[in-house]
Amino acid sequence: MATPLYQLKAEFFKTLGHPVRIRVLELLGQREHAVSEMLPEVGVEAANLSQQLAVLRRAGLVANRKEGSAVYYSLTTPQLADLLAVARAILTEVLTEQVGLIQDLQAPMGPPAATETANQTPASR
Repeated sequence: MATPLYQLKAEFFKTLGHPVRIRVLELLGQREHAVSEMLPEVGVEAANLSQQLAVLRRAGLVANRKEGSAVYYSLTTPQLADLLAVARAILTEVLTEQVGLIQDLQAPMGPPAATETANQTPASR
């Protein structure tokens, strides 16, 4: 029996669900990178980067090639870079809305409405 598409999508997004993997894909969306070039950009130990690259490779999201002693990685499809750009646009929109709400909450409150004052008893004013 074939795996349902929604389950495959869930597995795909689980693979993307790690900050190091996202950063690696962002870098590879710009151009091919050697592992040694990615290390300072990702900010993790070499063993951790290697582990995350292996996860991406097993998922078929990145390809690698060896040139001398250097190993270079690239995206298997440019659509991954497009997906990350869409995610960025969604987050920008969501966060912009949240900033607007926060600004509304932080705005100084004006004087109470006339009906609010009229409904209060002298003791509650």
